[in-house]
Amino acid sequence: MRLSSLADYAVVMLSAAARHGPTARLTANLLSDETGVPLPTAQKLMGKLAGAGLLTSARGTGGGFALARDPASISLADIVEAVEGPIAMTACVDDHRDHCGLEGACRVQPHWSVVNNTIRGALDGVSLATLSGAAA
Repeated sequence: MRLSSLADYAVVMLSAAARHGPTARLTANLLSDETGVPLPTAQKLMGKLAGAGLLTSARGTGGGFALARDPASISLADIVEAVEGPIAMTACVDDHRDHCGLEGACRVQPHWSVVNNTIRGALDGVSLATLSGAAA
């Protein structure tokens, strides 16, 4: 299992945002400069993260983006799902899956949800506060 570059960049950017503190207004330019994430990618990700409710946005003077929640309440699973969609190790646990050719005879399929839930639980157990070094 490997995170996509976009999910990795989202974690890097939100970690930088968390280090700025809860009241900081951030821009894609600022986070791109700080993290090395290319500006077009930073802009795209900030839109996705805002759409997922992890960032808030404000227009006009004093506008920009800010964390929508305390870093301790944002998990790695939240970030990955904001970029990648629901965590699904196999098509068997994906609600939007195509039917598998082995579905009728597969003896492993009933167990994939346990594996998937374990992975998701591990990602859910790591907070943005921990990732950013902002944990108390």
